[in-house]
Formats: sequence, structure tokens, C-alpha cells
Amino acid sequence: MKLRTILLFGAPGSGKGTQGKILGTIPGYYHCACGDVFRNLNADSRLGRVFLEYSSRGELVPDEATVDLWRNNIQANTMLGRFNPERDTVVLDGIPRNAAQAKMLQGTLDVRALLHLTCPDRNKMVERLQRRALRDNRLDDANLDVIRTRLQVYDQETKPVLDFYGPDVVHDINATQTPVEVLSDILRVIAKV
Repeated sequence: MKLRTILLFGAPGSGKGTQGKILGTIPGYYHCACGDVFRNLNADSRLGRVFLEYSSRGELVPDEATVDLWRNNIQANTMLGRFNPERDTVVLDGIPRNAAQAKMLQGTLDVRALLHLTCPDRNKMVERLQRRALRDNRLDDANLDVIRTRLQVYDQETKPVLDFYGPDVVHDINATQTPVEVLSDILRVIAKV
């Protein structure tokens, strides 16, 4: 059975986590942020060390490790009763990160909508990331060089995912609005799918 899915998509600092957390509180929706799953790994575990190695440079964790970790997390949350694949729509944030991951997940995800949070002002995203680094103790957001690398990686590797899913599924949302206005636009799209 394919998982009914909504993808939250956008560059680092565009507000995916904020919107995902809100959507995850709505009955029938389950939010899974791949970055949070990675950050919650034991730093001494093999996968934890892999995550730290790549994230400290602003690079993406290899595809197989990312998809395996995500699958294991979804299975664990299904077994714990937090996610019911027959009833719930999964809201994904941070996966798939590239076209290869999208292909790997093609047999698993029934993507109903890809919500593309757009923010053309890179300086605004950098400011958001630096605030988040202080607020949430996010080391991957603290270094300006790492932030620039993450934004470059997004442009090069992640943006092609939009083409993979195509214009019928992709919905652009202006992420420079207030969080409430962004949520309002997202809910309008979700109500139609």
C-alpha cells in the first residue's frame, strides 16, 4: 500500500518545519521531518556519525542511508500507533531531497501535493537559519559557510525534485509571508487534494 503523502518542499530556512509541525497537529495528518530523525540519532551510532560527517559540511547524507532511516522511522511510528497508514496522510519534510530519492520512494509514496515554499530573498533565509541556530541549538545552522553550502546543494540537487513530480502536483507557496498566511495558503491547497 502506498502512503498518502504531502511533501513540504523548499530551501533551508523556508519554513518547512514550522508548517509541518502545525499540519501534524491536525487529526489525520502525521508529520515526519527527516532532519529531526537524523538529529535524534545517537552521535555514537554508525548512522549518527555519518549524519554528523555530512551535515557539518552542509552536504546531504547518502541516499540509501536517508531512505533506510526514513523507512525504519515510519515503521516504528506505525508499530507505536502514532501513524496509521490506512487513515493518515503523511506530511514529509526533508525527504526526498533529490531525484534519486524520489525514484527510490516512488513505490512507497502516493504524492497528492508538493507544497513548494518559495523565498527568493536568500538573505532572509540566512537570517532565519541563524536565528534557528541560536534558538534550537542547531549546529548545522550556525556557520555561514555551511549555510551557503546548504543553499547551493538545494539549488543543485534538490530543486530537480520539482521536475520529477511535475506541475500537476507542485504548488508554489510564498514563504516570505507570515506563518499564518503561509498556513492559510497551504490549507487552501490541501483542501483541494
